Amino acid sequence: MQRRRFLLGLAAAPLLARAAPPAGMKGIEELQKGWKSYLPAGATVPSAEEPLKLSKDEWKKRLSPESYKVLREEGTERAGSSPLNDEKRPGVFACAGCGLPLFTSAMKYESGTGWPSFFTTIPGVFDQKKDFLLIFPRSEYHCKRCGGHHGHVFDDGPPPTNQRWCNNGAALKFIPKDGGKA
Repeated sequence: MQRRRFLLGLAAAPLLARAAPPAGMKGIEELQKGWKSYLPAGATVPSAEEPLKLSKDEWKKRLSPESYKVLREEGTERAGSSPLNDEKRPGVFACAGCGLPLFTSAMKYESGTGWPSFFTTIPGVFDQKKDFLLIFPRSEYHCKRCGGHHGHVFDDGPPPTNQRWCNNGAALKFIPKDGGKA
């Protein structure tokens, strides 16, 4: 009986290891306001008010083929293919196209979907539109600075936001707080 309980506990451990969001919306607001504390000392990042417009050829030179497909052609990477899904260090997740900070590591949680997922965002970094590609409407979001496609937001995330910002890892780059290698 103890062995069964032990094995069930091991099986449940990944579900219990999810990062827990702050208990209330006040905690979410504090997290959103304090996002710069997740950047390395002296880091400079662009603002959402500094638009970045490039030609198709310039984007192809700037991005990997996978990132180009996701960001510029609204593609979706294969679930479980991004190393950023397993990124656990303190830091900031920024747009792979333009470097705009989008999420902090404290906003990330393990959704079990195979894509990096977040329960909130840095305020003012995304534009949203309805996507009917799969017949039923979904909320698609794009980087406010460069227009790059990142993913979809769903209402099945953890409380108190109940949001799951399901992001393609190919659309992100990670900036570790310690300034180490991403």
